[in-house]
Amino acid sequence: MEFDQIKGKTSKILKGRGATISPDSRYASTTSEVFDDGWDTIEEPAPSIATVVLEEKCKTIISTNQSPDIPFRYSINPYRGCEHGCIYCYARPTHAYWDLSPGLDFETKIISKPEAAALLRKAFTKPNYRCESICIGANTDPYQPLEARLGITREILEVFQEFRHPFSIITKSQLIKRDIDILSDMAANNLCSVAVSVTTLNNDLKRKLEPRAASGKARINTIRLLSEAGVKVTMLVAPVIPFINDSEIERILQAGKEAGAVSASYIFLRLPLEISGMFRDWLTRHYPEKASHVMSLVQQSRGGRDYQTGFGRRMVGEGVFAKVISDRFRIASQRLGFVDTNRFTLDTSQFIHQGNKQMNLFQDQ
Repeated sequence: MEFDQIKGKTSKILKGRGATISPDSRYASTTSEVFDDGWDTIEEPAPSIATVVLEEKCKTIISTNQSPDIPFRYSINPYRGCEHGCIYCYARPTHAYWDLSPGLDFETKIISKPEAAALLRKAFTKPNYRCESICIGANTDPYQPLEARLGITREILEVFQEFRHPFSIITKSQLIKRDIDILSDMAANNLCSVAVSVTTLNNDLKRKLEPRAASGKARINTIRLLSEAGVKVTMLVAPVIPFINDSEIERILQAGKEAGAVSASYIFLRLPLEISGMFRDWLTRHYPEKASHVMSLVQQSRGGRDYQTGFGRRMVGEGVFAKVISDRFRIASQRLGFVDTNRFTLDTSQFIHQGNKQMNLFQDQ
């Protein structure tokens, strides 16, 4: 077996998992390194790694951001980590906050928030709560495989429905079809919208890039079913990876439009912190003949580096190649008649403020 000394971790393709290395948490006080001492003491890793579910005892469930290039201020993430195993996931570095690896730990040690619905109800009943649309799944997918068993996202949606509170969802999972009853009801009253992420229509690439996510065809079918149920759907082509899936942009947009998506958006590949090294190793393992060219185009689009953090540029990149991607996406979207924004304005006036309602009962007596 071959071992690469990349932050001391084994470099190998594991069935059903995206990361090929598992770098230590950047906050860890100690680290370990695997090396061959010549005494045949290196043990072969397990052929597969089971998913472990941890529980977080949260005090609040609604997160806030002030980023000018993100179209929402409030968000909810029912899970930390994601079984989909997408190698490019920009949320991977957040696992380091738990002293876990952004690599395999991110996709095998999932942190759930079982009290999410109760915390959301508590927030909605506060006397000073002001209604504003909330995005579900801004960091990790709320419909990852674990949701089929735990149902935390479903419970959250039931609270939104109870309070007639507007929300949006970002997902790449067909499991969202389970909740069409709630989504169609809320959409009929302009209280919800959904963004479905489609990275590729190539199943072979999907298995390498997003090992436990739904196929591209399944996601397009999900867009169709949601649209038929009256839900406004944005198709998110993300991420666009140079020389890996950028050739599919027009084909994905066409399929999404035919399925009923009314809006489209894209995000250029983002490689913050540990993701850069993991993505490079993934490229070397799966596409060795393309690796140097892919990273050359990435750096051309990121000011000579693997990543830029500046607002506005981080989502779309800069330079000649990034401009070509932007122009292709814009021209194809206009030709297909997509709405040029995914910032649907949802209705906040229907929100039922239970706290005020209870106060009114006392006043009536």
